[in-house]
Amino acid sequence: MSTFNVPKREEVSSTNQAIFDNLEKAVGFVPNLFATYAHSENALGNYLALSGAKTSLNAKQKEVVNLAVSQVNDCIYCLSAHTAIGKMNGFSEDQILELRAGRASFDNKLDALARLARNITQNRGATNADVLDNFFNAGWTKENLIDTIVLVGDKTISNYLHRTTDVPVDFPVAQPLEAVEA
Repeated sequence: MSTFNVPKREEVSSTNQAIFDNLEKAVGFVPNLFATYAHSENALGNYLALSGAKTSLNAKQKEVVNLAVSQVNDCIYCLSAHTAIGKMNGFSEDQILELRAGRASFDNKLDALARLARNITQNRGATNADVLDNFFNAGWTKENLIDTIVLVGDKTISNYLHRTTDVPVDFPVAQPLEAVEA
């Protein structure tokens, strides 16, 4: 694989420099994967608009989807980032590992969401009817379904970007799920 550099602020367009400045203020640093989007004049702003768009899912529910999707797509960067974000949203280490496996025995509604996100990702959108029925039976709505599918797409974009570029992970590295489940 060719080496992909993580661009520094002075190496990106003025538009992306402004976004870097905003990220610095908001999170204290520019995550390597976000910086990698800045190789494009428009991708970073477009991606942040998508990932920050209004949704019927709250922050904790979004992390359920992010963790399940990133595990299926085997993206160590996103697994590491969303493990940290999941903890900030109140999930324990054990709960995060369970969510990565596409389930949540600790919460029936989140379990249906995790199973749906995993199934959509594994089957490239050809969702199993029983998984979808379980999702609705757990109290989710059609709006929640559509927003979940959009979030699966959002996270898949970042998963693919990292899997292609393999830029360094700048979060505490998540353990391989197999090592924990063994």
